[in-house]
Amino acid sequence: MARHLITSALPYINGIKHLGNMVGSMLPADVYARYLRGRGHDVLYICATDEHGTPAELAAKAAGLPVAEFCARQHEAQKAVYDGFGLRFDHFGRTSSAQNIEITQHFARRLHENGFIEERSTRQVYSLADGRFLPDRYIVGTCPYCGYEAARGDQCENCTRVLDPTDLLEARSAVSGSTELEVRETTHLFLLQSKLEREVEAFVDAAGEEWPTLSSSIARKWLTEGLHDRAITRDLEWGVPVPADVWPELAAEGKVFYVWFDAPIGYIGATKEWADAAGAGEERDWRAWWYDADASVRYTEFMAKDNVPFHTVMFPATQLGTREPWKKVDVVKSFNWLTYYGGKFSTSQNRGIFADAALDVLPADYWRYFLIAGAPESDDASFSWELFASVVNKDLADTLGNFVNRVLTFSRKRFGDQVPAGHAAGEAEQRLGAEIARLLAEYEEHLSALQFRKAAFALRALWSAGNSYLEEKAPWQQIKTDQDAAALTLRTAMNLIDLYAVVSAPVIPFACETLRSVFATGAGGDGERTDGWVTAEAARSLDSVPAGTDFTVPPVLFAKITDDDLEGFRQRFGGEAG
Repeated sequence: MARHLITSALPYINGIKHLGNMVGSMLPADVYARYLRGRGHDVLYICATDEHGTPAELAAKAAGLPVAEFCARQHEAQKAVYDGFGLRFDHFGRTSSAQNIEITQHFARRLHENGFIEERSTRQVYSLADGRFLPDRYIVGTCPYCGYEAARGDQCENCTRVLDPTDLLEARSAVSGSTELEVRETTHLFLLQSKLEREVEAFVDAAGEEWPTLSSSIARKWLTEGLHDRAITRDLEWGVPVPADVWPELAAEGKVFYVWFDAPIGYIGATKEWADAAGAGEERDWRAWWYDADASVRYTEFMAKDNVPFHTVMFPATQLGTREPWKKVDVVKSFNWLTYYGGKFSTSQNRGIFADAALDVLPADYWRYFLIAGAPESDDASFSWELFASVVNKDLADTLGNFVNRVLTFSRKRFGDQVPAGHAAGEAEQRLGAEIARLLAEYEEHLSALQFRKAAFALRALWSAGNSYLEEKAPWQQIKTDQDAAALTLRTAMNLIDLYAVVSAPVIPFACETLRSVFATGAGGDGERTDGWVTAEAARSLDSVPAGTDFTVPPVLFAKITDDDLEGFRQRFGGEAG
């Protein structure tokens, strides 16, 4: 069995994330990790809050808190929301941790020793109104390449072109809005990516064959434009300090590393946090996953498209430049944007759904299923309440929930609280078993290939197959003339429920936990079986729950969303984007 290292883009610390952030990284990573665990693989899913940079300082100032305290509080707040969504990180760390500081400084020392970091005097934008140097991302203006009017000084998020602040037209401070900017001289450390360009290109050429087109095209676009040497330090109070043993003058000036230098290293730092948090008698070797890892480790990253350049080019360049055997990514699974009625999510304009508010109005599985079923893989996707209600009502309430309810309710009414026996399986059950095995194989294939929309389609087809079988056999009619025939139909349908509880768990784990408690067969927690995934043989035979097994009828799994509900959601979260 392969060992699977999984990371998702680190959520930034300055506030709860919206549903686009969820579907663009953490949720599909969790679905994949759950699927692999169910199949018996050794999985390590690592994430962390990204805590450095100017936005954290400004958010802390607005909250009236020291930045360290602000970040600690926000870390716990975000973790609570992700727990509510059922995200099962093996560890959810922090880029401000002692472990990440240690490893980031180690990377910098090694890059310096190998001639890939040098000090350079540079001219940087200084805001007279703010009385400070402005980091690149806190200078905004018009992109000279595509005309986007809200481009940042480090990158245009519209065309993804890498920028310098001086490239922007009509530049202004994102802090104060002032255009009173001047360029002053300061000294920073530069990562000499130009020296590593051929090595990065070779890495992308080799690894990129397995990447989605979105990931590989963005990486190759950067390489085609040429890798430029990049400043990796900033004039900030909050960040990983430049090590004084190597750069004493810069350390004395209070320079810290650029957030995009230390954030990807934060995956490694968080893994070391995980190892250091091991309990008594437990051994965890973080190096076995990251440093000179053997060929069995397969590393998959999940992120939205704006993060792709840093993970496919800049971070690999950083790793390569250390001349140490750090594990590099095997697959970069990237996503396009999820918009709200075609516009951006916006807290200030009361438009869109953020993760904490989503959990306030509906359980996590409603959101998990909808987001995976419509994941923006090939193009941007637009959220609307009308579409959300349609998918939830049709797929979750009608197709899965109604099947479970009517099978168990009817069986208990006619046969009591144990799975009925009835006839031996016949031709219809054999056809059903073959169809279920085929659909399960498709579902597994799509999940293994990180094709989440296709996986959701196959899962829905699995649920639909049960409904088709029930309609064909019509046990409510069979019971009138042949009770054993009706018992066979219901026993088969109950075995489908048991199968659904296992294979649906990566997507809707909370509902599956309820389903696994229906039958007295020794269920595992959190929607996962103690005896693992469903094999093709088990899927074909549909006999995992024998006759005579006690069962209970659970509450309604998924309530339908009504027109009144929709109107309330639109009023609370905003309607169509203007």
